[in-house]
Amino acid sequence: MIGRSPAFVRALERLEKIAACDATVLIEGETGTGKELVARAIHYQGLRREQAFIPVNCGALPDSLLENELFGHARGAYTDARSDQPGLVELAEGGSLFLDEIDALTPKAQITLLRFLQDQRYRPLGSQRERSANVRIIAASNRCLEALSVDGSFRLDLLYRLRLLHLQLPPLRERHGDAALLCSHFIDAASRRFGGPVRPLDADTLAWIDFHAWPGNVRELENLVFQAFLVCDGPSISIPRPAGLDAVEPGGIGGIGELSYRCAKDRAIAAFEAYFLTRAMQRASGNVSAAARLIGTERRHLGRLLKKHGIEH
Repeated sequence: MIGRSPAFVRALERLEKIAACDATVLIEGETGTGKELVARAIHYQGLRREQAFIPVNCGALPDSLLENELFGHARGAYTDARSDQPGLVELAEGGSLFLDEIDALTPKAQITLLRFLQDQRYRPLGSQRERSANVRIIAASNRCLEALSVDGSFRLDLLYRLRLLHLQLPPLRERHGDAALLCSHFIDAASRRFGGPVRPLDADTLAWIDFHAWPGNVRELENLVFQAFLVCDGPSISIPRPAGLDAVEPGGIGGIGELSYRCAKDRAIAAFEAYFLTRAMQRASGNVSAAARLIGTERRHLGRLLKKHGIEH
């Protein structure tokens, strides 16, 4: 999980507190903000880290299969049930069950889940015996469940059960300075995955990436970096400026006429500095003296810059 913007740091601090509490969690955030990554971080930093983490895409579960997928079935429950089959709840026993796209559940499915959350007891299809589960529920939605409850498409009592702990992930447009850091990470990942040298981003790309609204968030950025990496044949990687970028209002930054030249310049320079220094430290394996020699500056000056941008040695 990469970022140093105030909005992202606050989310990480909240995540650490949530991970230490063994209670139901609701994660909300736009598409591409990394909700499953956060859910895994909560699990693997929590008390259940030694047990299973089981993800479930609620949007892919029709009503007819929901109970069978979650609670399993006994032999003879239906025509093709030739043996007992455990459900995802049983597979997650002692660990965490991640319910992604929880907002996609139908009203009937919401009732089924609500009954289970009340006391974590369930009955496999075709079984006469009720069972008790011990799982931590982590749910995620890219839509505001409270707003959905107002128009009646999501049960308010289920929302209360899920939102015992709550984490709201900031979109990338509110994480000023993080886009350049993420680009550095994705370039390294692309080099390992596809082969080829690690190249820096060119100056024009660095000048606009922190001002784009990024409707697809981190996932959109990753996709663009991979595309640019694969077609790059020069000394640096160039990502074409999105059409109509000046018309985008990224998180209150404003367009031409609303943002002063000096402010825009300062932000672009800060984004470049953070990216450049991070790459230098990576190439020097975290050695400040070696990084200073690499970029042609004094160790003390580099130390001040690292502190300014919050870059760890």
